[in-house]
Amino acid sequence: MRRPLVRRLAAVAAAAVLASLVAGCGSDEDDAGLVIYSGRNEKLVKPLLEDLEKAIGTTVAVRYGDSAELSAQILEEGEKTKAGLFFSQDAGALGALSTQGRLQKLPQASLDRVEAAFRGGNGDWVGTSGRVRVIAYNPGKVAKAPDSVHELTKPEWKGKIGYVPTNASFQSFVTGMRVLEGDDATRTWLKGLKANDAKVYENNLKVLEAVGEGEVSLGLVNHYYWYEQVAEKGEDKVGAKIHFLPGGDPGALVNAAGVGILKGSKQAPVAQKAVDFLLSKQAQTYFAEETKEYPLAAGVTSTVKGLPPLKSLESPKIDLGQLESLQETLKMLQDVGMV
Repeated sequence: MRRPLVRRLAAVAAAAVLASLVAGCGSDEDDAGLVIYSGRNEKLVKPLLEDLEKAIGTTVAVRYGDSAELSAQILEEGEKTKAGLFFSQDAGALGALSTQGRLQKLPQASLDRVEAAFRGGNGDWVGTSGRVRVIAYNPGKVAKAPDSVHELTKPEWKGKIGYVPTNASFQSFVTGMRVLEGDDATRTWLKGLKANDAKVYENNLKVLEAVGEGEVSLGLVNHYYWYEQVAEKGEDKVGAKIHFLPGGDPGALVNAAGVGILKGSKQAPVAQKAVDFLLSKQAQTYFAEETKEYPLAAGVTSTVKGLPPLKSLESPKIDLGQLESLQETLKMLQDVGMV
């Protein structure tokens, strides 16, 4: 479960605490050849980062945490940060560092491996894997899932929707809606969703389970949760289905996890090796097969059964770097009483 607003806003104050939460391939940041601040979940990426350590030939230490908190910590630490590489779950956190000039421009050869839509406009971060927002639905209760998140405020869905307002991906989607449709329209939608008695869950898997069990009819999640459950249990054992939204709907946002090298870091040469590893066939295949995300580097495609090709998705056209205004989104969610 994502941390609530008060803990997010306390990220900088909690930097000393976070500094003790060093985990991963290396044992000591001071002795490591490369220090990675990772907003990606340890359970998801630790095996990959262990392979990264072998591939780049130096000791790696990883500090895990929330992407927004780690981004704030890097800004607070400034040039004294121990991080050489920031591995973010979310493009917005990378965009925040880019806006403040804290990321180093990447070689064009690295950038060119990924489509322009999934890398920073300043050439200082690059996407490593992608995920799309979808609507999960219970086919026993819903004949046809809605084609837009804007339909979720209609009376027919009152008390029938599950979501996780504290989840970073939900908050990135809300930020995307703010960019696409403006703050007033987004605030109105959030108020409508809350007034429609949308049910709050602690994480996306709980939402998916609730949909499958018929506790709610619809749920707002990322695509890979469903594919992970199908891979683990079999499709016939997963009660929910998922619907990919058409027409550039804001609910169909494709967000990217990605990496950036901290400007001025003495670790930059080895950090660049890490970037290239994460864009390699080995790492991209890991994202495709293990985390069920979309690989973003050229030359690797998803092999997940039934997953629509990335190019076929009708996602909204948005500069992912613009998702950096997370604090404004959090305030809006607080104002409407969602967090």
